[in-house]
Order: sequence, then structure tokens, then C-alpha cells
Amino acid sequence: MNIPGFDLPDLALLRPWWLLAVPVLALIALRYGIAGGLGSWRRAVDAPLLAAIERRGGVVAGSGGRRLSPWLAAAVIAAIALAGPAMERADSRTFRNLDGIVLALDLSQSMTDSGSLADAQVAMVKLAEAAAGRQIAFVVYAGDAYLGSPFSADVDALRPLVLGSGAGVVPDTGSDPARALALSRAVFDKAAMVAGDVVLVGDGDGIGADAFAAAAALRAEGRRVHTVFVPPAARVVGSPDPHPAAASDLAAAGGGRFVAVGDIAALAAELGSGDSERLGAGGYAALVWNDFGRLLLLGAAIPILALFRRRA
Repeated sequence: MNIPGFDLPDLALLRPWWLLAVPVLALIALRYGIAGGLGSWRRAVDAPLLAAIERRGGVVAGSGGRRLSPWLAAAVIAAIALAGPAMERADSRTFRNLDGIVLALDLSQSMTDSGSLADAQVAMVKLAEAAAGRQIAFVVYAGDAYLGSPFSADVDALRPLVLGSGAGVVPDTGSDPARALALSRAVFDKAAMVAGDVVLVGDGDGIGADAFAAAAALRAEGRRVHTVFVPPAARVVGSPDPHPAAASDLAAAGGGRFVAVGDIAALAAELGSGDSERLGAGGYAALVWNDFGRLLLLGAAIPILALFRRRA
């Protein structure tokens, strides 16, 4: 937030839906006529009778509104406090090891023989570059899955590994994404990362019940499974058909994105988002944000103190 002459930190709201209470409170204020105090009594009681009651001291004009005002003021402050005004911690980058990315590349024969592997490799490198600063691991799979590189923030070291992976790197025939997801889960657990993303890059072949179960397990642990669909550049006789629908369903099961290899911008932006955006929405917000809501809640008590002042 920049104002001429001032240098204010950027603020965010962790729970912005609480601000919906503010217009509701404003309607309550209008409905009960804070300024007048008597509100609907003037409409419900005959004017001569109300005047007589006032002369006898039975009505103190405006007292109802004055007693309601502190409660409404406190409620407005509380609503703003519950919205979670917060500022990102200066040392939030120290929590980058809380989550990481596993890039899993399909090296089955349907990928290596179809002429589309180069597109997959380039897309994977672009995703790694977009997520620079995050810890990234590299997995290759076909009939089985293998760890190509453990978690590292060195994209320059990862790039030649990705671009150099090709036919024959994985000796096991077939395509088993479930094994790649299971290995990714094990890599996360070994690194003690509480959250993260798995990006499965392939043609969707081999996705079955085991893969959906593995994606659901990763999602339950606070991780997301994304899929990048790579269509074949040329159909090879005897190769299995590509399965974009299965890849899309797998991403849905894993709580992630499904994108085509030629349109990865949205996924790249998501992987490259700040720690506060990824972790701040989950249970680790306290590690990333300074939440000022608690202090504001104490401030909500100040208007209520006005109700306890001594009357003459």
C-alpha cells in the first residue's frame, strides 16, 4: 500500500469473508435508528400517549440509540479483526522447505517414440524455472518409477537432467503413473515436507484406480497433483492411445490443475506463487503471516466500556 509521503507495508486479509458482516451491521444501524433512539416506538405508540410518558420521565430520548451504538461499533471492529488483516513476515522465505515440487516425466515408449518428448521436456524446464526458489525433485517413470534428482533449489543443475532423459533411461516397459505418485509421496515424506505439488507430465496412458488412489492420498496430506497432457506428435503403430480425459480426472482427484503442454502459463504462475499465497491459505498461515486480528479484537472491547460509565 503506497501513499505519497508514507511507506506502508502491504496488507492482506486472511479471512476476507468476515467483511460481509459490516454491511449487515450497517443495515441493523439503519433499521433501529441509532440517531433517534426511540426507533419504532414513535410509530407503535400514539403521539399524545408517548408525549405524556416522556413528561412523566418514562422515556429518555435517544438513550436506546446511544446504548446500541457501542455494541455496533464493537461488532464492526470484531468483524474487521476476524477478517484477519495481516502482513507477510520478513523471514517467510525461511519456510520454503515446508513445501516443494516433484516433477514426474513419463518416459514410456508411447512418449519416447511419438516425437512429443521434447515438448514435454521443454515444458518441464519452464515449470522449474517459474518455480525458482522452491525445492524441486525430479522423477522419471514408465513401468516403474525412479528418482532422478532429490529436492534441490538449483534449477541449473536440474535442467540437463530433464533435457537428457530419453528412451532407455527407464528399463521397465509399460506406463504406471501410480508408481510415480507413490514415489513422489515417499520423497515428500523423507524430506519431511508438509505440503507441495506433484506435476505429472505425460500422455495419460496407464492411469487407473491405483493412480487415483495415490492422488487422493497426496491430496489428503496437503499436496496437490497436477497433470500436463502431452499429445503425440505422430501416431506410432501399436502404441496406446493418449488419454487426456484420464489425465484431467487425475488432476481433479489430486486437487490440482490439468493443462495442455502448449498452455502451461496458469500452472507455471501457480507453482511460482509466493510462500504466503500457498501456505497462507492452509494451516501454516501463522508461519508466513503476522495476523493483527487479535489486537483488533482487544480494541473491540473499548466501545463496550462506554456502556459501564456512571450516569449522573
